[in-house]
Amino acid sequence: MAWERLSRTYFNLIHKNNLVYNTCWEDPRLDHVALDLGPDDNVLVITSAGCNALDYALAGPNRVYAVDMNPRQNALLELKLAGIRHLDYETFFELFGTGSSPQWSTIYHERLRKTLTPESRSYWDRRSKFFDGSTRRSSFYFWGSSGTFAWLVNGYINRVAKIRDGIDTLLNASTVEEQQEIYRDRQLRESLFRPMITWMLRRDATLAMLGVPRSQRRQLDEGYPGGVVQFIVDRIETVFADRPLHDNYFWRVYLTGSYTPECCPEYLKPDNFQKLKDGLVDKVEVHTNSILGFLDENDVTVSRFVLLDHMDWLWANLRDVLSAEWQAIHDRAAEKTRIIWRSAGLEVDFVDPITINGKHGQTRLGELLTYNPELASELHERDRVNTYGSFYIADLTA
Repeated sequence: MAWERLSRTYFNLIHKNNLVYNTCWEDPRLDHVALDLGPDDNVLVITSAGCNALDYALAGPNRVYAVDMNPRQNALLELKLAGIRHLDYETFFELFGTGSSPQWSTIYHERLRKTLTPESRSYWDRRSKFFDGSTRRSSFYFWGSSGTFAWLVNGYINRVAKIRDGIDTLLNASTVEEQQEIYRDRQLRESLFRPMITWMLRRDATLAMLGVPRSQRRQLDEGYPGGVVQFIVDRIETVFADRPLHDNYFWRVYLTGSYTPECCPEYLKPDNFQKLKDGLVDKVEVHTNSILGFLDENDVTVSRFVLLDHMDWLWANLRDVLSAEWQAIHDRAAEKTRIIWRSAGLEVDFVDPITINGKHGQTRLGELLTYNPELASELHERDRVNTYGSFYIADLTA
């Protein structure tokens, strides 16, 4: 129990007052197939870095509710929304594609600041170093807790392992066969996973920087041969040697600190930026709240829920809250509602045992959900991020 308390302390210290995610680590290409968004859909998504909320908006749903308990995450999405509304494409890409601009102070104070909420304004007023390129962390994508880890990894690649040329060559490969050859011939596996790195990956403090709570580590230590470290090694190897990297913007930004115009999230592409600026950006609403709090406090009907992996933590720590959240999801769900979520675990059953008060009295939630495991498995095998153990798609019957 003492170790559990210490692990939670690590996680809470890192997350309480920090921007954790500076980019989303869920592949929206899969989500679009799973969600099948239409013009009448209202989408609820946990904000994270806001990339995927913007991605969903590009599909033209009725509304996208971006909800997050961490106000720093919502401050980032607010900054992106302000940038789309008030900046030209080149300036916007400089900030969120390249990751820095020497003109940050002028851009922020003259064109963005006044449009932010007071809470977000207060946050960005004190974070000029995130974007102005004035420190050794030359990119916004090297700030925040996960960005700090990315910065440390890049320092290791550049100065300790000295494999920057190999990593860049790998990222620029045009075929999987070419990736495999580079990965093998440059001995990248041996250089990347030296004992020092695997030691770091066993530390709860390291995993907390990446947004991985103790509950997810336990899932992998108990359910994956070799535990969490082997899971990470295997997942990275699959990305580098078995899946196309040419459009894998998730790993590119993590390993370089920037996107390219050809390899970036959809909202950073010129045509899509213009679509957002022309009105789609107004479909996104930002709410600092829990999912349960948002659904309890707002009279909304939601037809698409994107729950990321937060049930891993709730199931381990606050099962009563998880049950109440699903009751609220049920109560606010549209007639035809689809829900997607992810988990670190290879197989999880957080949902089925929960009991819901519905039209016909108490009903086990599992009886109200119709899963699509075939599509979920097919999409999971194409995941460019490849950091989750499993992916779920379910339709909810009221």
